[in-house]
Amino acid sequence: MRASSEAQAEATTVATPGIDRVVTELRVIVEHAIAQGTRDGYFASLYLNMTLAVKRGIEEGLFDDGPRMDRLDAVFAQRYLDAHAAYFSGDPVTRSWRVAFDSTRRWRPLILQQLLLGMNAHINLDLGIATAEIAGNQPLSLMRSDFDRINGIIASLTDRTQTSIAASAPLLSVLDLFAGRSDELLADFSIQVARDGAFQFAERLAGLPPDARAGAIVDRDHRIAALGAAIARPGLLLSAATLPLRLLERGAPSQITRRLL
Repeated sequence: MRASSEAQAEATTVATPGIDRVVTELRVIVEHAIAQGTRDGYFASLYLNMTLAVKRGIEEGLFDDGPRMDRLDAVFAQRYLDAHAAYFSGDPVTRSWRVAFDSTRRWRPLILQQLLLGMNAHINLDLGIATAEIAGNQPLSLMRSDFDRINGIIASLTDRTQTSIAASAPLLSVLDLFAGRSDELLADFSIQVARDGAFQFAERLAGLPPDARAGAIVDRDHRIAALGAAIARPGLLLSAATLPLRLLERGAPSQITRRLL
């Protein structure tokens, strides 16, 4: 009886060939960043954790269409992998990713800013493009439930991510004691808003003729890059206010990357 149950469980397991490849490539980026002591490992570590969580969700049958979510994850991640490879080879990238990657070469941005810049480029620009591509000629509404389920996966990682950040930025954990869970709720809400905006952008792309989509992507890239610039360089007053946070961050970039894993 047990053997039969195990065989049935194995038969219903959803393969994740796309995500498996992504995980392998993300680990290469993380390991390289650790070896070189570069800050591009911060977002890559966070992204690796999220990708592994989505992989578990697919394997556990969380989604209505696991194989489609595997394809979406792979296409979505490829935009980051391609942008990373292009930027660090000196090739052109979208403005949004240039703002994010430029910040990894500067001392001033906080760990939290580095993570937000990666999420800004990847969710606000890349996700809508990938979603429209995977939907193809099918109605996007068929993907909405599974798309929204990832919000729950991201929210489930919030505490772990905050703990990892706090290990390198202790002053943030002190502020968290005074703020309670308000900052976590704001983080969850902001990601939800970004993902909702990404889906709306996917709907817009899907409704455009193919020859008009490139222009729409360029226009959105300009706006998302402007948002990224505001995150990276928030002005004199806010920069001055966050300087103590930056001065109290501890650990070399390689150590911080390891803590974020």
